[in-house]
Amino acid sequence: MEQEHCSARPVIYHPEKCIGCGSCAAVCQCDVLYPAKEKGKPPIVMYPGECYYCGACVMACKVPGAIELKHPLMNRAKFVPVKKSEN
Repeated sequence: MEQEHCSARPVIYHPEKCIGCGSCAAVCQCDVLYPAKEKGKPPIVMYPGECYYCGACVMACKVPGAIELKHPLMNRAKFVPVKKSEN
């Protein structure tokens, strides 16, 4: 079953890749992530609004692609390349 993700959540886990090690929750400085009670399960995203998008959870993850960080739309817009006109 494919899991749907809410775009308002900054942290997105891919449970099929996550090994449930809890490394991401251990480094989260905002306490957005809490280790799951069940071993081998992805952490719980408790307060997504408190995330300040530092990326520590993604860097601490032992499995590439198991966790993604979705920056707010306004922050993503800042990185869109500007096309220069020929005129």
